[in-house]
Amino acid sequence: MTLIADPAAWAALATLIVLEVVLGIDNLVFISLLSNKLPEEQRIRVRRVGIGLALILRLVLLSAIAWIAGLVAPVVDFGITGAVGENGVPSFETAFSVRDLILIAGGLFLLWKATTEIHHSLDAETESGGDSGNLLDKKSAAALSFGAAIVQILLLDMVFSVDSILTAIGMTNDLPIMIVAVIVAVGVMLLAATPLAKFIERNPSVVMLALGFLLMIGAVLIADGFGVHVPKGYIYAAMAFSGGVEALNIASRKGRSKKRTH
Repeated sequence: MTLIADPAAWAALATLIVLEVVLGIDNLVFISLLSNKLPEEQRIRVRRVGIGLALILRLVLLSAIAWIAGLVAPVVDFGITGAVGENGVPSFETAFSVRDLILIAGGLFLLWKATTEIHHSLDAETESGGDSGNLLDKKSAAALSFGAAIVQILLLDMVFSVDSILTAIGMTNDLPIMIVAVIVAVGVMLLAATPLAKFIERNPSVVMLALGFLLMIGAVLIADGFGVHVPKGYIYAAMAFSGGVEALNIASRKGRSKKRTH
């Protein structure tokens, strides 16, 4: 009741919800791209499962908030000499915390995944879709694809969840505010997942743009793990600008298509 009656608590909640929703964009783009590679009947289910896992992970991490706060303490120090830039300021970190290692691993995974998907998109060879396999083999392949998608989503959920919870800890000390903000942000992700995935599916050129976003996000995660902090505002401004340019391209293509039809 004290928090409900406190205007500062409401301001912190609103700010944290916006930040959590923005931080969830990266996760949402990855889930949308991955779900579109599954059979049609499995896509909605894998989105719901992936976003549900994101919510569970965030709530579990919030319940262990003291442990999460300790993830920023260095656990590995390589003590590399010569890692000093101008004015005696280190050019990159040589002591890494658990958070740093998680971010680096997640960034490398995103770079690998995005590069692999770009390679497949550019590859001129197409797989033959013959009907020689029996129905059981096809069902097994679909099940493996679903399982692989869930595992990959779970791995990225962990990376983005740690980043999300550490952001929440930096914004407020009130656990109820963090919990409400996380639940609202994940609810927004759940509502936006299917429309975003369908939009990407209808516009193939957006797929390459989204993969480019994942490459950039992966590089930023690795840089952050090495202590080179890139302001998130720059990243999301670049994504918004690229998205705006692509929206103009889509509108232009639709306009030309209508002219040809007439």
